[in-house]
Amino acid sequence: MTAMRHVGTLLAFAVMALASDAGSAFAQVPAAVAAPGQTPALTLHAEGAQIYECKVASDGKLAWAFREPIATLILDGRTVGRHYAGPNWEHLDGSAITGKAAGSAPGATAGDVPWLKLEIVSRRGSGTLAEVTTVQRINTSGGALSRPCDQAGVLRSVPYSADYVFLRSGG
Repeated sequence: MTAMRHVGTLLAFAVMALASDAGSAFAQVPAAVAAPGQTPALTLHAEGAQIYECKVASDGKLAWAFREPIATLILDGRTVGRHYAGPNWEHLDGSAITGKAAGSAPGATAGDVPWLKLEIVSRRGSGTLAEVTTVQRINTSGGALSRPCDQAGVLRSVPYSADYVFLRSGG
């Protein structure tokens, strides 16, 4: 009976998803990462690394602390920008944005960095990213570091990929 209930729940979810706008990224993201009232302006794939540093934690033990992302932003197989500490996203047309975390949901596995919603706090330039108000990091693969660290100051680079959905207010 439990399996049938599970199948029924999945079927109901599938029907709701099909009934919603098929092009909407909002139906595919957890509530913590959703951005109601915003529409996608651009989606870019990222390939890169999450950089961690071994530091002394508040409990006096060594632990990995996230330091920065380093990634190439790709559209249709072409490099169109970069993602780096800040967090910042910079497009080849000179436009750039800086965000701050506003929501988080777990990745698909323990080895995947979380999905994020980031609100834009500053922008530069007048190109592709100029009107972006929110960025979603979705479809993450890799990037999480779980092994212990044993020497303060050591850096580790963990490969990751993700899709970044750049959203703007209104329709």
